Amino acid sequence: RGARAIALERHARGELDGVLGLGGSAGTTIGTEAMRALPIGMPKVMVSTLASGQVRSFVGDKDILMLNSVVDVLGLNRISRRVLGEAAAAMAGLVKFRAQDDATQDRPIVTATMFGVTTPCVQRAKEVLEAAGCEVLVFHATGVGGQAMESLVREGFVQGVLDLTTTELADEYVGGFLSAGPTRMNAAAEAGVPTVVSVGALDMVNFHGIETVPEKFRGRKLHRHNDHVTLMRTSPEENALIGAELALKVAASRGPARVLFPLRGVSALDREGHAFDDVVARKALLDGVRSLGNKLDVRTLDLHINDAAFAEAAAQALLELMKLPQRKTL
Repeated sequence: RGARAIALERHARGELDGVLGLGGSAGTTIGTEAMRALPIGMPKVMVSTLASGQVRSFVGDKDILMLNSVVDVLGLNRISRRVLGEAAAAMAGLVKFRAQDDATQDRPIVTATMFGVTTPCVQRAKEVLEAAGCEVLVFHATGVGGQAMESLVREGFVQGVLDLTTTELADEYVGGFLSAGPTRMNAAAEAGVPTVVSVGALDMVNFHGIETVPEKFRGRKLHRHNDHVTLMRTSPEENALIGAELALKVAASRGPARVLFPLRGVSALDREGHAFDDVVARKALLDGVRSLGNKLDVRTLDLHINDAAFAEAAAQALLELMKLPQRKTL
């Protein structure tokens, strides 16, 4: 933790222009711990023997550039010289040509969560929010995406949250591989940031290839998204529990918060005639969301989540909670 403490101290004194790390497993752990403590925008480059593998535990939700060392980091040779030269050049470029804040920095920042199966919804909501003068940052709800969004909320960058795709809760509570951890949705609630929440893609849990689906789930409704991703339809029982957990998280908000529920389906797969269409599971999810009664502002719309009217309603609801002028939709 010494490297982390030094980096934070130098940054606080305005003496830090970037962090360049080099190492194997131990060096990567030490270096990236220091990097993750620094804000987004501070140049961070890690040359690592582990950079070609799973790096989520090292990168987390920060903008760390991982460079594969190719050879071990013991001494110099014709390969390591070239790789280390690339790292030095990358750091020099990041520092010398550091991105400057643009003229949009005075616009309120809104974060939004999206999955492939909720893309039409988020695209339309983004258009409405941008027309109202907001800058919209969209995060792919793949676990690290939700974590990155919440990191920005905690750092005070965000004035509104449009959390339409809360699918990471399903992976956390059922056991998929795209969980954002048990604290997902806590940041906005704790910070009191105006928030509109929906239940996007809570009809599914994500696994890798079909062979990675746990044996206990083999008899469930599965959908092969591609060679690397298999989706499992959440059950009514699971939806009831997830909905209740979502309700508790939103109800804990210190600021204005609202839940919008699309009665005709929560993803591109969950609609009439499609693979995950399940009226019973949707009702169980709604019952869970409503489990706190009048302690939570829950509003249902007789629409599908990807209907333009639902997206527009969600965006307008957030503008209302943020107390920003609403504009007519096209």
